Amino acid sequence: MHHTNPQLERRFVLALGISLLVFLAELVGGWWTNSLALLSDSAHVFLDVFALALSYIALRAAALPADDRHTYGWHRLEVFAALANGITLLGITLAIFYEAWERLQNPAPIHSAEMLVVAVIGLVANLGVARLLHDHHDEDLNTRSAFLHVVGDALASFGVIVAGIVMLATGWYVIDPLISAFIGVIILIGSWRVLRSSLHILFEGTPEGIAIGDVARAMGDVAGVQDVHDLHLWSICSGYPALSAHILVADSSCEATAAQMASLKQTLAERFGIEHTTIQFETTNCGQGTVVCQNGS
Repeated sequence: MHHTNPQLERRFVLALGISLLVFLAELVGGWWTNSLALLSDSAHVFLDVFALALSYIALRAAALPADDRHTYGWHRLEVFAALANGITLLGITLAIFYEAWERLQNPAPIHSAEMLVVAVIGLVANLGVARLLHDHHDEDLNTRSAFLHVVGDALASFGVIVAGIVMLATGWYVIDPLISAFIGVIILIGSWRVLRSSLHILFEGTPEGIAIGDVARAMGDVAGVQDVHDLHLWSICSGYPALSAHILVADSSCEATAAQMASLKQTLAERFGIEHTTIQFETTNCGQGTVVCQNGS
């Protein structure tokens, strides 16, 4: 289950404030210097702001208790926030590629020194935001998607700095749209990762890092279990796996099934981190679903 994390919430608010300031600085700086790379980076930072805002809302919503209409609570909002982030990233990438192609056909002069100063400020700020989120980026998909936004933007800011140095030294303005395309590739990779993970959860895919065959065998090793069938494994949201299964047993007495239930829950929690389970005991196979583990076979 997900619980409120005050420290993470405070870091999200601080990261949101810093990213908003960076967006405004790069937007004005890109317009002032006529740099597509800087404007592209400001668009990416705007998505960082959007992503962080969505992630913060999802973080707060995930802590809300379940009710009669939402028996799992609001955990899935985290996944929808990540999905929205991935889609917006994909959209902005296409716009950057189009504008970069236009600039390659007609290179424009750029105020390289001013562009370089703004890009350095952006890089420092992005690294600061990434540091704020780093300690929590493995906790859930929502925080990870926001972290990837910021890391990608730090890389993009570095690319803008490289472009600024090259233009100052050589006057080769074509590098501006080339760096913009590079930023677009970074955004595209990040968006694909986030979209893939969020869609996998929404399509009820098996949680990443857990092999359903290993789970079935571990359940089948519990004393008294004859077979495991109709086994389903999915995620409510990232870090919150759920399982349902039918268990065939010879002894259906309360004492036997109580001991088996305790052993099954302990095995699933300790070995796979699965704590939300729905297990049905049977003395005759109901014929529903396939047998995924059978003792003696």
